[in-house]
Amino acid sequence: MATRSTRELRIRRHSRVRFKVSGTAERPRVAVSRSNKHISAQIIDDLSGHTLASASSVEADLRTQGGGNVAGAEAVGKLLAERAKAKGITKVVFDRGGFVYHGRVAALAATLREQGLEF
Repeated sequence: MATRSTRELRIRRHSRVRFKVSGTAERPRVAVSRSNKHISAQIIDDLSGHTLASASSVEADLRTQGGGNVAGAEAVGKLLAERAKAKGITKVVFDRGGFVYHGRVAALAATLREQGLEF
């Protein structure tokens, strides 16, 4: 029996979630991507296939805070919420991307909620 890598297992979890979760123009999807050093999130309208807003710890504004910790994830969440409000987005669906809803992913989600996004 062949063992599956962590990446393969995460992709399988993500595909199960994506079967149920889809973003529309009225309620776009917040897709989270995480690595050991960085975190990023995008607000996506899946029907038109367009990214409406995005934020990442790789950006020059957030690079000093880092993305490999909870504080960096909160900063990314705050910036993404500001960009979403500027585009008039208030309701979203959250897609954790197969990652465990804990630590940085949960901190980003909590910050988005605090900033006024509903999901």
